[in-house]
Amino acid sequence: MRSPKTLLFLACSAAWLAVGAAPRPVAGQAAPPRRIVIAAGVLLDGKGHVLRNTRIVVEGARIVAIDPKAGPVDYDLRGLTVLPGWIDAHAHVTWSFGADGKNAGADRTTQEAAYASAANAWATLQAGFTTIQSLGSPADIPQRDAIARGALPGPRILTAVEPLQGRGLQTGTPDELRAFIRKQKQAGADVIKIFASQSIRQGGGMTLSQAQLDAACDEARKQGLRAVVHAYKEAVRVATLAGCTQIEHGTMATDDDLKLMAEKATYLDPQAGLVIENYLLHKDRYLGTTGYTEEGFAAMQKVLALNHDLVQRASRIRGLKVVFGTDAVAGAHGRNAEEFIDRVRDAGVDPMTAMVSANSLAAEAMGLADQIGSIAPGLQADIIALTGDPLKDITAVRHVAFVMKAGTVYKAPAASH
Repeated sequence: MRSPKTLLFLACSAAWLAVGAAPRPVAGQAAPPRRIVIAAGVLLDGKGHVLRNTRIVVEGARIVAIDPKAGPVDYDLRGLTVLPGWIDAHAHVTWSFGADGKNAGADRTTQEAAYASAANAWATLQAGFTTIQSLGSPADIPQRDAIARGALPGPRILTAVEPLQGRGLQTGTPDELRAFIRKQKQAGADVIKIFASQSIRQGGGMTLSQAQLDAACDEARKQGLRAVVHAYKEAVRVATLAGCTQIEHGTMATDDDLKLMAEKATYLDPQAGLVIENYLLHKDRYLGTTGYTEEGFAAMQKVLALNHDLVQRASRIRGLKVVFGTDAVAGAHGRNAEEFIDRVRDAGVDPMTAMVSANSLAAEAMGLADQIGSIAPGLQADIIALTGDPLKDITAVRHVAFVMKAGTVYKAPAASH
């Protein structure tokens, strides 16, 4: 069997045919950074502010100025809404359907899986997501690195590599969990993913104790990594008390749990709808595969309203930092922005708050606020534009007309330049 790196290389080569590789400078010569000027009639800066009738100056991979007098204009995006590239704090980019059309999970290393993963990355980038946190799979590593080298078009990827799976309150000593965390660091993890609860399809019960979570999140800190924890019900409080960085999902957390999270500056990454809606939409492709039963689907149908309730309650907790994550799995890649609609339409989140949750706040949660998440001089030139105004009609997020990541344009309206 070919290695994951070899398979991904094959996928990379094919994917690049869609966009064309940039010309290389002559050997021995350093190519000057290309200067690009973007005209914006309406600009959301990623931090909750709206700028009008200005221009963004990009040199190489970075924004160097916001100057309404800059010129000449290379991309005229007046008439669109310009904003920073979105950040999805919880995705599974290697998760795809197999040749039989059924759920095949995230960890396959076949040639077919490599092509599917590359296609997922391209669809996600085209949908306006320039950074994702993939939580996680060893197959993320070669894809993350290929995108970082410019060999494959896709969003910037941060990966957890292999998640820590809690299998019972008595399984795994604190020392064993610490060793697992160190193993992920050595494997190249950007973040640690910990399962402290069962899947909601199995009821969401706790699978790690306070002592186990204390050890795991402490070791992550010692390794210089963040720890994000899949947690429902009482596991939300336990993970917060353990000093973990971020809670994923959080369904059935109480208001007191949410207030504790705000007090401890723990980030919350709930899902208002997309992940369950995707499962229900593709029920025939998931049902009968590992972990997906009729009982599980019945549980998910009930949980949808609970997720709406959680996001509503979380948005009212003063000081609670709620970031944007979709838990995008097979069938959801490229549709990540539907989660914005769920949050605004079904959970009553303010549209600007929803935008910021996927921009500066998500960047802050990832420790990348000095790199991405805002349109400001010195930051990466991750810039998208929408046909329509999401502050007036949140469904505008479905209509991404322009995508730039790190100064490279991957999508542009024909009349813009």
